[in-house]
Amino acid sequence: MEALAVSRFVVISARKAKLTADLIQGKPVNEALAVLRYTPKRAAMLLTKTLKSAVANAINIEGSGKLDVDQLFVKSAVVDPGPIMYRWKPRAYGRASRIRKRMSHLKIVVSTDMPAELKGKKRRRLADTGKRKKRGKGKDKK
Repeated sequence: MEALAVSRFVVISARKAKLTADLIQGKPVNEALAVLRYTPKRAAMLLTKTLKSAVANAINIEGSGKLDVDQLFVKSAVVDPGPIMYRWKPRAYGRASRIRKRMSHLKIVVSTDMPAELKGKKRRRLADTGKRKKRGKGKDKK
Protein backbone atom coordinates (compact mmCIF):
# COMPACT_ATOMS: atom_id res chain seq x y z
CA MET A 1 0.00 0.00 0.00
CA GLU A 2 1.38 3.38 -0.99
CA ALA A 3 0.46 6.94 -0.12
CA LEU A 4 1.67 10.15 -1.70
CA ALA A 5 2.05 13.76 -0.55
CA VAL A 6 3.11 16.68 -2.74
CA SER A 7 4.08 20.20 -1.72
CA ARG A 8 4.17 22.49 -4.73
CA PHE A 9 5.64 25.95 -5.24
CA VAL A 10 7.84 25.85 -2.14
CA VAL A 11 10.29 28.77 -2.21
CA ILE A 12 13.60 26.93 -1.90
CA SER A 13 15.97 25.86 -4.65
CA ALA A 14 15.72 22.24 -5.73
CA ARG A 15 19.47 21.83 -5.44
CA LYS A 16 19.43 22.68 -1.72
CA ALA A 17 16.33 20.63 -0.92
CA LYS A 18 17.62 17.53 -2.77
CA LEU A 19 20.54 17.24 -0.34
CA THR A 20 18.14 16.86 2.57
CA ALA A 21 15.70 14.61 0.69
CA ASP A 22 18.46 12.10 -0.02
CA LEU A 23 18.97 11.64 3.74
CA ILE A 24 15.52 10.12 4.32
CA GLN A 25 15.01 7.99 1.24
CA GLY A 26 14.57 4.29 2.05
CA LYS A 27 14.32 4.76 5.82
CA PRO A 28 11.47 3.92 8.19
CA VAL A 29 9.20 6.91 8.82
CA ASN A 30 10.11 7.27 12.50
CA GLU A 31 13.82 7.26 11.69
CA ALA A 32 13.31 9.72 8.81
CA LEU A 33 11.43 12.14 11.10
CA ALA A 34 14.26 11.90 13.66
CA VAL A 35 16.86 12.64 10.99
CA LEU A 36 14.90 15.64 9.74
CA ARG A 37 14.38 16.96 13.27
CA TYR A 38 18.14 17.28 13.81
CA THR A 39 19.14 18.41 10.32
CA PRO A 40 20.09 22.10 10.41
CA LYS A 41 18.70 22.99 7.00
CA ARG A 42 15.59 24.95 6.04
CA ALA A 43 14.51 22.15 3.69
CA ALA A 44 14.23 19.78 6.67
CA MET A 45 11.22 21.68 8.03
CA LEU A 46 9.49 21.62 4.63
CA LEU A 47 10.20 17.90 4.11
CA THR A 48 8.95 17.11 7.64
CA LYS A 49 5.63 18.76 6.86
CA THR A 50 5.30 16.83 3.59
CA LEU A 51 6.30 13.53 5.22
CA LYS A 52 3.71 13.94 7.99
CA SER A 53 1.10 14.64 5.32
CA ALA A 54 2.07 11.44 3.46
CA VAL A 55 1.74 9.43 6.68
CA ALA A 56 -1.68 10.97 7.35
CA ASN A 57 -2.73 10.11 3.79
CA ALA A 58 -1.61 6.48 4.31
CA ILE A 59 -3.59 6.19 7.54
CA ASN A 60 -6.64 7.74 5.88
CA ILE A 61 -6.46 5.36 2.90
CA GLU A 62 -5.99 2.22 4.98
CA GLY A 63 -8.29 3.10 7.86
CA SER A 64 -7.48 4.58 11.24
CA GLY A 65 -7.19 1.34 13.23
CA LYS A 66 -5.54 -0.89 10.66
CA LEU A 67 -2.20 0.81 9.96
CA ASP A 68 0.64 1.51 12.35
CA VAL A 69 3.23 4.22 11.61
CA ASP A 70 6.04 1.77 12.47
CA GLN A 71 5.15 -0.26 9.36
CA LEU A 72 5.76 2.61 6.91
CA PHE A 73 8.93 3.29 4.92
CA VAL A 74 9.87 6.29 2.81
CA LYS A 75 9.79 4.73 -0.64
CA SER A 76 10.89 7.86 -2.51
CA ALA A 77 11.58 11.50 -1.78
CA VAL A 78 11.80 13.53 -4.99
CA VAL A 79 12.53 17.24 -5.36
CA ASP A 80 11.80 18.77 -8.75
CA PRO A 81 12.49 22.37 -9.78
CA GLY A 82 9.49 24.65 -10.12
CA PRO A 83 9.05 28.07 -11.68
CA ILE A 84 11.42 30.96 -11.00
CA MET A 85 10.33 34.39 -9.76
CA TYR A 86 12.44 37.18 -11.19
CA ARG A 87 13.07 40.30 -9.15
CA TRP A 88 15.31 43.31 -9.79
CA LYS A 89 17.84 44.95 -7.49
CA PRO A 90 19.12 48.45 -8.22
CA ARG A 91 22.88 48.74 -8.71
CA ALA A 92 25.36 51.50 -9.29
CA TYR A 93 25.22 53.82 -12.34
CA GLY A 94 21.52 53.17 -12.96
CA ARG A 95 21.97 49.48 -13.67
CA ALA A 96 19.82 46.64 -12.34
CA SER A 97 20.76 43.10 -11.32
CA ARG A 98 18.41 40.18 -11.66
CA ILE A 99 17.49 38.15 -8.55
CA ARG A 100 16.13 34.66 -9.17
CA LYS A 101 13.90 33.21 -6.45
CA ARG A 102 13.69 29.53 -7.25
CA MET A 103 10.80 27.26 -6.32
CA SER A 104 10.55 23.49 -5.89
CA HIS A 105 7.99 20.72 -5.88
CA LEU A 106 8.46 18.16 -3.07
CA LYS A 107 7.02 14.67 -3.54
CA ILE A 108 7.21 11.95 -0.89
CA VAL A 109 5.85 8.40 -1.28
CA VAL A 110 5.48 6.17 1.79
CA SER A 111 4.81 2.45 1.55
CA THR A 112 4.28 -0.53 3.83
CA ASP A 113 6.70 -2.56 1.71
CA MET A 114 10.40 -2.26 2.40
CA PRO A 115 12.27 -0.66 -0.55
CA ALA A 116 13.86 -3.19 -2.92
CA GLU A 117 17.39 -1.90 -2.33
CA LEU A 118 17.09 -2.72 1.40
CA LYS A 119 15.63 -6.21 1.00
CA GLY A 120 18.14 -8.97 1.59
CA LYS A 121 20.87 -6.50 2.55
CA LYS A 122 22.12 -5.31 5.85
CA ARG A 123 22.00 -1.55 6.08
CA ARG A 124 25.46 -0.03 6.17
CA ARG A 125 26.34 2.28 8.97
CA LEU A 126 28.17 5.52 8.40
CA ALA A 127 31.18 4.34 10.39
CA ASP A 128 33.83 2.40 8.52
CA THR A 129 33.98 -1.30 9.36
CA GLY A 130 37.76 -1.40 9.15
CA LYS A 131 37.88 -3.86 6.27
CA ARG A 132 39.91 -2.31 3.52
CA LYS A 133 41.35 -3.65 0.34
CA LYS A 134 45.03 -4.36 0.78
CA ARG A 135 47.34 -2.77 -1.70
CA GLY A 136 50.71 -4.02 -2.66
CA LYS A 137 52.25 -6.77 -4.65
CA GLY A 138 49.78 -9.25 -5.98
CA LYS A 139 50.28 -12.78 -7.24
CA ASP A 140 51.12 -11.66 -10.75
CA LYS A 141 53.66 -9.02 -9.66
CA LYS A 142 57.22 -10.04 -8.77
